[in-house]
Amino acid sequence: MRETVGELVRRLRLARGWSQRRLAEALAEAAPGRVPPTRNDVSRWEIGTRSPREWLPFLAQVLEVPREMLEMAKAVQRVESAPRVRSVADFLPEGDPLAPLRARTGRRIGAGQVADLAQRVHGLRLADDVVYGKDLIGPALRELQAAVKLYREGTHTEEVGRELLRAIGELAQIAGWVASDAGEHAEAERIYRLGMSAAQAAEDGVLSGNVAGSLAYQWSNTGRTADAVGLARAALEDAGPDAPAKARALYLDRVAWAHTRAGQDRPAMTALGEAAEALSEDSAGTESPSYLYWMDAGELQVMEARVYTELRRPLRAVPLLTDVLGRYDASHARELALYLSWLAVAYADANEPEAAAGTAGRMLALGQSGSERTAERTRIVLDRLRAYRDVPEVAELLAS
Repeated sequence: MRETVGELVRRLRLARGWSQRRLAEALAEAAPGRVPPTRNDVSRWEIGTRSPREWLPFLAQVLEVPREMLEMAKAVQRVESAPRVRSVADFLPEGDPLAPLRARTGRRIGAGQVADLAQRVHGLRLADDVVYGKDLIGPALRELQAAVKLYREGTHTEEVGRELLRAIGELAQIAGWVASDAGEHAEAERIYRLGMSAAQAAEDGVLSGNVAGSLAYQWSNTGRTADAVGLARAALEDAGPDAPAKARALYLDRVAWAHTRAGQDRPAMTALGEAAEALSEDSAGTESPSYLYWMDAGELQVMEARVYTELRRPLRAVPLLTDVLGRYDASHARELALYLSWLAVAYADANEPEAAAGTAGRMLALGQSGSERTAERTRIVLDRLRAYRDVPEVAELLAS
């Protein structure tokens, strides 16, 4: 099968060693009277969601190929187009929120500043383990805003720019997660979309999958289940088959959760099995991005148990959760409270109200710590327990 126009543009761009943004800039220089294309426009051309028809002569000029070659590829796209899996690029915002300023006034940015930023990113990621939601959103947003300002206003090489974009993508994932944890879902979505743009601009599919998967997870939990399934699968697709084992396991779990919340049991269970298979390929010598430091077999057990609980399969959920919670780090109070909430619901579904009440009591003793997610789970647990209000242990808990 011959190349589509998007595939041809991508091949020619990569042959010149250009990023998508560099191609957009070259097109803007070649057509000064037109509204310039953005990096996101180039991305959409390459995956086939939009046609570059009015840009064909300029693409031929900057890529130094005959226009007829592009026209033939465009005809291939019309004739041989087929259904495709959606890409993260389908969910990007219009325009380019990371477009560099025309007249940059900032200082020259080098590898040292990027390394300092990477350390702060990791520090913020670790802080999210012990400081939650509303208590962390201010510092997270300040770091993200500073990184975007550094990228847009500073001058830097293309490689340094790519590392800055990766840092912005990681910061956006953290800041979006924090905003979502605080219940600020619209703000979280805006931040996540910024991070998806940064990861796409850096051409880092694994990072793109992490940010997009986080937004899919939020959509799963806020009623946008159809969108969540599409985006979770797009995140997995962007990461690609060669992504690190931990990344594939996490992104497959987000696919499983999206299908679970959409009431689609069979694809949810299939994705769970694939996630376990992916993680089994991880080993001590396998390199993974630092933002996946927390992903291990125990976390996957919790994720599986949540799916089983949601699907009302408590006999599968309870053993997994009790095993993990028996060795979980109690200093991570939010995660411990969330996991206890799933165990409490599973016990209730298994018609064990006394155990459910005891587990809920442990959860409540940990406090809310500024996390709206934990508060929401508390409401769900208490509502579930009201069906057993005649049981003394439950009555005592509800009365307290």
